[in-house]
Amino acid sequence: MASQAAHHLHSHFTSLPLPSRRPRNGYSAPRSLTVTASKNPPIQGRKLRAAVVGGGPAGSSTAEALASGGVETFLFERSPADAKPCGGAIPLCMLDEFRIPLRLVDRHVTEMRIISPSNLTVDFGKTLQPGEFIAMVRREVLDSFLRSRAESAGASLITGLVTDLEVPTSGSAPYVVHYISNSSRRTLAVDVVVGADGANSRVAKSIKAGDYSCAIAFQERIRLPDEKMEYYQNLAEMYLGDDVSPDFYAWVFPKCDHVAVGTGTVCSKPDIKAFQRGMRERVKPKIAGGKVIKVEAHPIPEHPRPVRVLGRAALVGDAAGYVTKCSGEGIYFAAKSGRMCGEAIVKASEGGMRAVTEEDLRREYLREWDARYLSTYRLLDLLQSVFYRSNATREALVELCGGEYVQRMSLDSYMYKRLAAGNRWEDVKMAANTVGSLLRCQIMGRRMEALKA
Repeated sequence: MASQAAHHLHSHFTSLPLPSRRPRNGYSAPRSLTVTASKNPPIQGRKLRAAVVGGGPAGSSTAEALASGGVETFLFERSPADAKPCGGAIPLCMLDEFRIPLRLVDRHVTEMRIISPSNLTVDFGKTLQPGEFIAMVRREVLDSFLRSRAESAGASLITGLVTDLEVPTSGSAPYVVHYISNSSRRTLAVDVVVGADGANSRVAKSIKAGDYSCAIAFQERIRLPDEKMEYYQNLAEMYLGDDVSPDFYAWVFPKCDHVAVGTGTVCSKPDIKAFQRGMRERVKPKIAGGKVIKVEAHPIPEHPRPVRVLGRAALVGDAAGYVTKCSGEGIYFAAKSGRMCGEAIVKASEGGMRAVTEEDLRREYLREWDARYLSTYRLLDLLQSVFYRSNATREALVELCGGEYVQRMSLDSYMYKRLAAGNRWEDVKMAANTVGSLLRCQIMGRRMEALKA
């Protein structure tokens, strides 16, 4: 039945009517693209059609870039009213690069504290420059804004659950998206598919993109009494220790009228609720009297998928595995990968006029992404494996974070997504301090264990 449906859709594919385009409402494209001549065959009587599955930052940014570049775009979102559980921190550069209005930002975090297993506390915000802050947003607010902007650019938003993706057996045949909308089963034939549907991506499964290990994030939104909320006005906290996570960190992030308290782990997922109880115990005096208003849990990818482009299908955001180790950051990289993928399709298709190939997607999207960011993921993977493996190494990490040079270099890297220009002498001292802290904390850790015994 599936193959017959694909054949039927293919036979009528080029004669499907074009939907009416939405007005751009003054929208300007993210950046101008230089379109080069392509040897790909032209599409007769219509524009290139793309389906973007998933309406989070990755999918919305993909759809916005596609639609503004002339591609006929369909954005699928299962539950527009819902949002992925998320700490909600976004770097300063994202506000400008993705034109995020300040009205969407709940808190301008200027105080950041890292608390070690022994409760050694380091103020990580002391090197912030005037006007610098970490923006805290609610995902339901940010996601809704980005989807609306994609619609304003001309994308058609389809509220529905994608149940299956029928992959073509020939280079010219369409992909067939099977989905449920308003309790009805429907299909849509398209030229290109972008999977932005999270860690459990159906698109990834359909193209056999391979598996990856996932962490689980567990978070409670807690509304605090006014005096407690005042304490977290512009303060974010990170907690380290085996009691809150054996291989990651726990957090308290301020929102508009509540705080998000959560933790994550990849190696001990069945124990996530025990770690959350440990986190609540660590912050007990600070959240006393608070009321839990929402409980959330979600898988978080630990590394890129083995396959991120196959045929005329590509993966972006969590579906591709673009979450950084050590910090767990994913929002910026989701939006960035979506925009890069969308712009790559626009460029390769000459504004939706020509077909695209797997090589186009690999050349214009995947290779550029890896050239820009793969080294960052590898470095953060290394740092996590070094500093998150025991309480002793976590003590060393917090100790190192007390240095202003370490703070400034880390903040520049996080907030501006650039390799900060370092000082050679300071780099040597930082390396020496790292070794010294690791050795000292390891020795102290062994002595503590001996005393307990």
